[in-house]
Amino acid sequence: MVRSIPIEIQPVAKSRVSEYDLTHVPFGKCFSDHMLVAEYVNGAWQKAQILPYQDQPLSYAISALHYGQAIFEGMKAYKNASGQVSLFRPLENLKRLNTGAVRMAMPEVPEDLFMEGLCELIRLDQQWVPDSEFGSLYIRPFLIATDEAIGVKISDTYKFIILTCPAGKYYADPIKVWIETSYFRAVHGGVGFVKAAGNYGRSLYPTKLAEARGYKQVLWTDSETHSYFEESGTMNVMFVIDGKLITPALSDTILDGITRKSVLQLARHWNMPVEERKVSIQEVLEAISKGTLTEVFGCGTAATIAQIIGIGYKTDYYELKPVAERTFSTKVDETLRKIRKGLMPDPFDWMLPV
Repeated sequence: MVRSIPIEIQPVAKSRVSEYDLTHVPFGKCFSDHMLVAEYVNGAWQKAQILPYQDQPLSYAISALHYGQAIFEGMKAYKNASGQVSLFRPLENLKRLNTGAVRMAMPEVPEDLFMEGLCELIRLDQQWVPDSEFGSLYIRPFLIATDEAIGVKISDTYKFIILTCPAGKYYADPIKVWIETSYFRAVHGGVGFVKAAGNYGRSLYPTKLAEARGYKQVLWTDSETHSYFEESGTMNVMFVIDGKLITPALSDTILDGITRKSVLQLARHWNMPVEERKVSIQEVLEAISKGTLTEVFGCGTAATIAQIIGIGYKTDYYELKPVAERTFSTKVDETLRKIRKGLMPDPFDWMLPV
């Protein structure tokens, strides 16, 4: 392969892959042999390196730790029956990463650095991609500010790093969610549309409270009125009401999910009515009482399709229709998995072989 950017590769002497059962690894705790690292110094991106997975020397005074200049992406690689490894819609992740970089006053990552570095890394560690039915290689690109300075200012230096880890299902079972009306995830004019580290940090305490009530995740509502749904903790949320797929419209408080985008594209391809608009708590509760709400699910890179089987709100709990009766989300889940695994045609050219 002819590269447009220099990439220095330092391969490991011996792979660690044989030490693991790739079909049974905890999510995000088992890392592959190599990592990609590139530095931004003096207003320019420097030579990229693919190194053995290792700790990186960082000062305790770096801007990312103190002032939150830290963004990331989540994406996956899949292996088909013939052993070919492909990425799912990687340019969408790059686009979203750079949208976040602009908002966080960070340098955008060039396409050649992102794509060539990523593909080289995945080729080198392709034996880490599980070939099981629900297995994938989770990919975590992230960008952090590295100026060693205690003072609120835009950093002059940055590191772009890509880590990978084999993964199975994020949610092994259907989940129950809590409608959150005391805390909020994002505000207009903020960074809710960015995969910024701080967005997830602020969500941990409300999620802890929901878990204490017996729920796996929260359903965030708007910060102004707490009347309209926005997204769930690790995913966008979707409802099937009266045969229509309904999901909150994107705004600067909602993440533009790649899986969300893909589900909507599939629905329209199948001629299912789709509505992207405000979705109120009242509308959903009324649909539950009338029996017109047939499916609720979350969608995201890690979660893929996560079935929501119960909703808690104030003092009430609402049991939803069983997963066995959910035709649309089940079909979406199966279709996405088969396209990613090369078991059916890819009519949208979503998969990029590496």
